[in-house]
Amino acid sequence: MRVHAAGKPFWDRSGDRLRDWLGLDADAFYRREQVAIVPMAFCFPGYNKAGSDLPPPRICSQTWHDQVMDMLGDVPLTVLVGGYAHRWRLGGAGTVTETVRGWRDHAPRVFPLPHPSWRNTGWLKKHSWFAADLLPALQTRIKDVLQ
Repeated sequence: MRVHAAGKPFWDRSGDRLRDWLGLDADAFYRREQVAIVPMAFCFPGYNKAGSDLPPPRICSQTWHDQVMDMLGDVPLTVLVGGYAHRWRLGGAGTVTETVRGWRDHAPRVFPLPHPSWRNTGWLKKHSWFAADLLPALQTRIKDVLQ
């Protein structure tokens, strides 16, 4: 809801974590000439009864994603944030863990990440390879692309 109110994607603690993972400060992260943030839903879908975010409505990706990606052209790096983005771009029915663990299969052009939500803190502690292996490779790739 903070993001929706601010009108900026990832303008919350999840965004702080994501920017840390990427090795970018907020200024670089929101520099449209270099970074495009394409959400799975182009709106805030609301909350379910348990207070969790609802999934992105399919109509959003069906209506907008191909058009937006066509407008962006041949991007040198795509960072997929969360399971919905993984399935949209990579297909398949694997879990987030399986997809992120297989990041080398998609690098250096695509890096699948878990969602940076606080809800995934346990996942991050359990999968230390993410910070030790994937993040350094991703940050190096980002530096290369932005130079």
